[in-house]
Amino acid sequence: MSDPADHPDRNRRKLYGRRKGPKLSPRQVSLRGTLLGELAWQVGPAPKGQFPNTVQDVWLEVGFGAGEHLVWQASHHPQVGMIGAEPYEMGVAKLLTKLEETPLNTVRIHEGDGRDIIEALPDSSLGRFFLLFPDPWPKTRHHKRRFLQMEMLDQLARVLRDGAELRFATDDKSYLPYALERLMAHPAFEWLARCPADWKSRPADWPPTRYEAKAIKGPPTFLRFARRRRAEPSLLAL
Repeated sequence: MSDPADHPDRNRRKLYGRRKGPKLSPRQVSLRGTLLGELAWQVGPAPKGQFPNTVQDVWLEVGFGAGEHLVWQASHHPQVGMIGAEPYEMGVAKLLTKLEETPLNTVRIHEGDGRDIIEALPDSSLGRFFLLFPDPWPKTRHHKRRFLQMEMLDQLARVLRDGAELRFATDDKSYLPYALERLMAHPAFEWLARCPADWKSRPADWPPTRYEAKAIKGPPTFLRFARRRRAEPSLLAL
């Protein structure tokens, strides 16, 4: 038996809050026992292999809330495999209910830490990454628990292919400058905004969610960054 002290999560900084919430309905409990097993993401290095062969690209959303944005993207991009990571049990249950009503075989669910997926993905394997209205951890002593750290951006730079988008949204006045400072400082990412409307207005393919409308604290900001093209290897290095 392995020592609990050796568990990989033992010394890992926790980036999310509670896992449990209100009691699940009988229907939600049933879906966890059936549909979740069918759509569960198997953490590993072969992302396309877990989707139908019609899938041409793979996108990842970390912290999908109730799954409204994820379902919208999957519905409007049938050629894309959507992976959603969410540790909150009720959020996963709400997504399962939506997927029972609107079956989508291009969605896969990881009920846990999104870092598990990112760390296992091969280089240049994602076409888009979403981090929408994450927990801002507003107290200064908790900033280390925010998802957007330079180390995480290093990992995202590795798994995003050239030209892939990183999308980030927040309504928290302290998280916005924090995120911008790190994204602008990272050499692998380029801000796609050309005017204020590009970050103050919601893009047409960026649907609102009920969770977002309920929790909004101030004017939201919508950031789109692109993974810069990787440098070609020098002939002198070959």
